[in-house]
Amino acid sequence: MDSGQPSLEAAGPGVPRPSVIAPLRAVVRLRRRVCLLRKRRPQPPGSGSASAPGAPHADPDQPRFFTFDGPEPPSRTPRKRRRRSRVVLYPETSRKYRPHAERRSRAQRCLLLLVAIVGFQVLNAIENLDDNAQRYDLDGLEKALQRAVFGQPAAVGRIVALLRDYLATHVHSRPLLLALHGPSGVGKSHVGRLLARHFRAVLEDGALVLQYHARHHCPKARAAQDCREELARLVAGVAERAEAEEKTPLVVLDEAELLPLALLDELHGFLQPQRAHHFHNAIYVLLSSAGGAEITRFVLQNASRALSPRPDGARGAHGDWDAVAAVRAEEELRAGLRALLVREHPLWQAAAIVPLLLLDKRAVVSCFRDEMAGEGFFPEQARAELLAAQLKYYRVAGREFAVTGCKQVVATVNLL
Repeated sequence: MDSGQPSLEAAGPGVPRPSVIAPLRAVVRLRRRVCLLRKRRPQPPGSGSASAPGAPHADPDQPRFFTFDGPEPPSRTPRKRRRRSRVVLYPETSRKYRPHAERRSRAQRCLLLLVAIVGFQVLNAIENLDDNAQRYDLDGLEKALQRAVFGQPAAVGRIVALLRDYLATHVHSRPLLLALHGPSGVGKSHVGRLLARHFRAVLEDGALVLQYHARHHCPKARAAQDCREELARLVAGVAERAEAEEKTPLVVLDEAELLPLALLDELHGFLQPQRAHHFHNAIYVLLSSAGGAEITRFVLQNASRALSPRPDGARGAHGDWDAVAAVRAEEELRAGLRALLVREHPLWQAAAIVPLLLLDKRAVVSCFRDEMAGEGFFPEQARAELLAAQLKYYRVAGREFAVTGCKQVVATVNLL
């Protein structure tokens, strides 16, 4: 042992040993406190301080050892927990698939097949529309009209647009009736000749184009009923031939204002839905000067609204507003012409009216140059302007409109 610690043998016989007695006292105190707490603690029923009968008694002579463990709790039989089914949670971004047997059904396959068939039919119909329109070469017709018809850009555009809509398909429920109206010399007969020439070329059959001149085919001395029967026979022959060849015929009637009422009634009957099917697939073009005075008055009153191209080729001061005003003015003009013409005959109620406006001096000069080139003369600009100055004009709002249009151009050039 170390020299700093006292030795037990050095102590006297009567002196207590503090290093052994102090822990024993603490143990005794703890034991008493534990016994006191056990007495105060309520005991469960059926258990008492005495031991149960039949249980072995503890031998008082055997030593007892103190432990800090409490009384053992009564044994409980473990309950069997119910196993809950786990809920399957699908993420928000994932797809939920149905069972394999429900996804694939015969009805769904039939529906997909039906959709595919309908889509194929639609595509085939669109291709057929393009093919039918390309047969008539409407782009070439538009270029020819723009090159040969002077001063009528709005009328040319409307004619081509109506033909595009009608010729997009071959089967129709009613024919197309174009009514070209305007004063003398604005180019109505010229447009009719260009249409007839173009359709003869694209249809490759001159018999599918009928040009009916009222003054020639039905003069005043001839009975109106005979003219009606002849017109019905001619139109029926053209319609039947076109139906056999699956083409759309063209019927041009010039000077329609001279047609008797019987012929107008016959034309109106061609447009009725109860007629034979081959009468529905046809294009009728009426060329008439009826309403020419109304068109002349309208153009002169609205000369400042730029209804026709300006002599200098410039646009109005308000840009696009002049174009919008011109479109509205043309709609008003067509509505006024329809109301005027329906009073004469209900045929014009079903017609697409195309007004041809007065020609200004610039368009008349172009007519002279074109005619001079056709007759073998050099189309000199100065000479054409001198010839155009010999005609009469309406002068309003700083513009000049020819009274007779290009009617006298041919006769003037022939005198050169």
